[in-house]
Amino acid sequence: MPASSTNKNSEASVPLNMRIKPATRNLIDRAAELLGKTRTDFMLEASERRAEEVLLDRTVFTVSPEIYAEYLARLDAPAEPNERLKRTMLTKAPWDEA
Repeated sequence: MPASSTNKNSEASVPLNMRIKPATRNLIDRAAELLGKTRTDFMLEASERRAEEVLLDRTVFTVSPEIYAEYLARLDAPAEPNERLKRTMLTKAPWDEA
């Protein structure tokens, strides 16, 4: 439901009511308790995180064909040697040190 234009404080909390099955509520309560959170805090955190994921998955970034071509060229170009890269390539991997 959109916020009312007469609402003077856009940061004020508003009620949100829902009906859920007891088994679902019990599952949420168990998880919230394990995290030391209230049911409300747990549900708000989980739903906000999921809402952000959905919106970010639908975000489209557009760039000009020239910038995209430059991006691809940089990905395809070999790494330029530098001291840090040389040191990394000469360091044994932890799983090879036995």
